Order: sequence, then C-alpha cells, then structure tokens
Amino acid sequence: MPSLYWKSRTGRVKPVTLAPYRSEQEFEQDVFQTPELLEDVFLLKRQIRGGAKSGIPDIIGIDVDGKVCIIEMKNVPIDAAVIPQILEYAIWAESNPDSIKSLWLEAHDRPNDRVIDWDNLEVRVLVVAPSIDRATLEHVNKINYQVELIEITRWTSGRDTWLLVNRLEPLPPKKKRPVSGLTIYDRAAYEENHNAEAVRAFLQTCDDLQEIATRRKWPVDRKFNKYYCGFKVGNYIVFGVKWISGKSFGVFLKIPEAAMRRSKIAGFESKYEPQWN
Repeated sequence: MPSLYWKSRTGRVKPVTLAPYRSEQEFEQDVFQTPELLEDVFLLKRQIRGGAKSGIPDIIGIDVDGKVCIIEMKNVPIDAAVIPQILEYAIWAESNPDSIKSLWLEAHDRPNDRVIDWDNLEVRVLVVAPSIDRATLEHVNKINYQVELIEITRWTSGRDTWLLVNRLEPLPPKKKRPVSGLTIYDRAAYEENHNAEAVRAFLQTCDDLQEIATRRKWPVDRKFNKYYCGFKVGNYIVFGVKWISGKSFGVFLKIPEAAMRRSKIAGFESKYEPQWN
C-alpha cells in the first residue's frame, strides 16, 4: 500500500493519511465540485436520467473538442465487469443527441470555446474509481469508444486535503486497427479550419511560450488540442494559446481576476472568463 508524506519548506515531515470516501455520493460530489480533476471537461449535471436505459450515468459533460463525456464513478475497486455498463451509457448518449443538447442549453456559464456537432456526436467515457484492475486496460483497448480509466484517492493531514489523480496509460495495440476519436493536432490539422498564416503565427507563439518556460525552468508540459495549446502543471492548465476565430488567437493565463485587472498591456484587448479563472 502506498504511503504519502508532506515535507514542508522548513524540513518538517508529516504523514498524510489515506481518507477513503464514506459513500459514492460523497465521492461524486467532490469530483463534481472540483472540475480541474477532469482537466478540459465542462460538467453539465449529476445523475442524468433519460431514455429507457436501466441505469443512469453519474455525471455528464462536454470536453474542449466538443465530445460528450460520460463519467461513471465507483467508490470501490473495479475491474472489466464495469465495461457493459459504460457501453450502455455511451450508446444512449450517441443515440439521444437532443437530450444532451437540452442539458447543454440549460447549463449556466457555458464556455464559449466548445463547438459541438449535434448531428454527429462523439462520445468519450471516463471511469473514475479509487483503484482499477490493470487488466481492464486490455479490455478497454477492444472498445471503439474512447475510454479513460482514472484513479482518484483522497488523503488528509489536519485540515488539509490532497486528491491524488492517476490516469492509467492505454496499452499499445497488439495489431493495427482504426482508433476512434484520436487526432494529432499539428500544422496540417489546424490548417483544415484556420488561415495558414494564422496557423504559422499560432504555432510560433506556442514555441515562444515553451522557450520562456524552459528558460525559466517552469515545470510545465505542453499539449495541443482542437481549440488551444495548453501548458499544464500536473492535471492543471496554467496558461496557453487559444483560437478565437479562423484567423485570430489569444494568450490565456489562469490568474485571479484582480491580477488581470492590474495587468493591462497597451495595444492588447483582454477579458476575464470566470468559468476558467
């Protein structure tokens, strides 16, 4: 069993205690109220009911690429037995775009960077549990839907809480086969939807930010996706470059609103998005 220790700047070492959630409802609520744990997913609603399916997904959301995210949570160790259940949810979501669209339109503070093709929905499934049998990865590889396995455990020390997130890496396929929903966002991919000169400038800006981060030894990882290039510390995006239109883009920073108001730069327009801080 893993152990976790907190070493302060003074050199004092304190043990951090594993604090399992008392119920699935508590686990689900904590994740729903801490959306940073799921990175780029905008969470719409908990306990979705719809159609004639026998079960109900725990949480549903929309990610930055416009995919519908079905989030199934278990407060117990799980294995491949969870797969039939998540397949049922995924098929329901794919077959009922109007139900998903209604939830999207009802949601408050919807992010404006999501482009959703309601006539051709893509589905992404996230399975969250305190521990997941590694053999489940092999079964997930055989599913056409994009499925991610995420372990989340809670640890405490006094009044402080740590949430440890472990995303299980997919196994390499044993043989070549089509992979659903996997796109490499490079110059060619961006030029399908954006002006070529704008793409050149966008990628140059991403490289400039990477150079600054490397020079200053910031511990960030760069990740490109359909709508932005994000620089992450762990699971949290701290700054990046975001497409605004086919010909324009901007740099975004995760900073307090008060700091943004104090940091006006002559010649540049800026705005604050509360949803993403």
